[in-house]
Amino acid sequence: MTTVNARFGPALQHWRGMRRISQLELAARAGTTQRHLSFVESGRSRPGRAMVLRLAESLQLTLRERNDLLLTAGYAPVYPESGLDEPALRPVRDALHRIIEGHMPYPAVIVRAYGDVVAANPAMSVLTEGSAPWLLKPPVNILRVALHPEGLAPRVVNIEAWGRHIIDSLVRLRALRGDTAELDDFIAELESYVPQSPPGPDHLGFAVPLRLRHGDGELSLLTTLTSFATAVDVTLAELHLEAFLPADDATADELRRRAGQPVPG
Repeated sequence: MTTVNARFGPALQHWRGMRRISQLELAARAGTTQRHLSFVESGRSRPGRAMVLRLAESLQLTLRERNDLLLTAGYAPVYPESGLDEPALRPVRDALHRIIEGHMPYPAVIVRAYGDVVAANPAMSVLTEGSAPWLLKPPVNILRVALHPEGLAPRVVNIEAWGRHIIDSLVRLRALRGDTAELDDFIAELESYVPQSPPGPDHLGFAVPLRLRHGDGELSLLTTLTSFATAVDVTLAELHLEAFLPADDATADELRRRAGQPVPG
């Protein structure tokens, strides 16, 4: 048995365990037999490159994780990882900037995994104003800004529910990832900022609007999260677009005023 096969079998078993999928179920998803999959995991059979990719897709691995799985099987990565400033991603980069500008007067931001900001439109200032300058020095992490006591947190009316909403989303992400050490540390940091209390009778789970003190009033914002599911570049696949929408007329009117746009009526 080669060193490559010795690495691939345990890696595949690890991902099956993470996804809680049996050999039989994974074999059916990948279009092979349980017997062949057993041989692959034990190192008695070396999978072809196409089979490794089918297994990775069946396990819903990220592009980065698929490249890593290919390497453990002895194959070169197939998904490129371009820098955001490279010419290859310029059309996509330009399109992303147009999207967030087109979302004005409402806040929108493009982030990497775990909330590192790539680009934001001017309306995001409603979420960052009053934050400590050190929190806004690149690289800015929007999740840290949102929950840190020197960031947005003092202005968030429903900080417990909103903070739990952010942390729970990261916990769900951790359940899907292989290397979680960095994410574990980040979750622990964010949890230290959020008051711990059991959910009340009005807890809405994932449907948590952001209620933000603003001047003498309050803004109410809903969030949408968009990923680029058909991306074939590792860098692009790891980006997300987070857009905020007004949950009521008063919030919509105030965001229009901040952007210098006319307010209906």
